[in-house]
Amino acid sequence: MKAALVAAAGAALLLHGLWIPAKAALAQVLLRDAWQRAAAGEANPRPWPWADTWPVARLALPGEGPQLVVLAGASGRTLAFGPGHLDGSARPGGPGNVVIAGHRDTHFRALEGLRPGDVVTLEPPAGAARRYRVVRAGVHDRRDTAPLAPDGGSRLTLVTCWPFDAVAPGGPLRWVVVAEPEQPSRSGRPG
Repeated sequence: MKAALVAAAGAALLLHGLWIPAKAALAQVLLRDAWQRAAAGEANPRPWPWADTWPVARLALPGEGPQLVVLAGASGRTLAFGPGHLDGSARPGGPGNVVIAGHRDTHFRALEGLRPGDVVTLEPPAGAARRYRVVRAGVHDRRDTAPLAPDGGSRLTLVTCWPFDAVAPGGPLRWVVVAEPEQPSRSGRPG
């Protein structure tokens, strides 16, 4: 009887462990579909019927595989599926400080390797992709909201928890990457 209970518990844990990656893979398919609908002009296309978010941009980080679909809002529910656009910050593709947050151990793990000079691309559903060049990256206390504030200029601010190898999630520190729009060269191409 004990062996059967242990086997059942082990099977349940295994299925739960397989469910999470399967759910994440399915979510990425649904997010890409919602992105295509947004790019075709659909307003706020929800990736699944009960979703409380929708694609607002695609983000390409150096060395990353597929582009990341950026979702509206930066709640915990949203960040479980992808990076989230911080409410109140500039809209992707527009002027101002566009702030995007993501989890350090999933979608924004690549921020650890970003250095000044690296190029990040942000594409809104309606409009051309915009290239940003990283100008600085560093640790900030989460109470320091200066990197998130508008300052009259245009920039892209990427935020995740820090340190990247922390055992417990959250904590008081954030890794903040600031990138400024690339200026076109005289030939008309980004320089």
